[in-house]
Amino acid sequence: MAHSLSAKKRVRQNAKRRVINRARKSQVKTQVKRLETALGAGNVEAADTEFRATVKKLDKVAATSTMHKKTAARKKSRLAKKLNVLKAKQQSS
Repeated sequence: MAHSLSAKKRVRQNAKRRVINRARKSQVKTQVKRLETALGAGNVEAADTEFRATVKKLDKVAATSTMHKKTAARKKSRLAKKLNVLKAKQQSS
C-alpha cells in the first residue's frame, strides 16, 4: 500500500488511466473485428469503409499513447495487405 500522498495520487491516476486505456483498446479490437468480418464476407465496399474507420481509430489511439505508434502502423499495414488481397481477387474474377 502506498504511504506518501504522491504515491497515493499516482495509484488513483493509474486506476483512471487503466480504465480509459482498456476502453480504447476494446474499441480498436471491435473495429478490427468488423473489418475482418467484411473481409471474410468478400464485400469490398464494406471492407473499404471499415478499413478507413479502423485506420482512423488506430491513429487516434496511437496519438494518445494508449498504443505505440509503430504498433498501430504495423496493424494498419497487415490489415491493408488483407484488403489488397481481397481487391485483387475481386478484379481477377
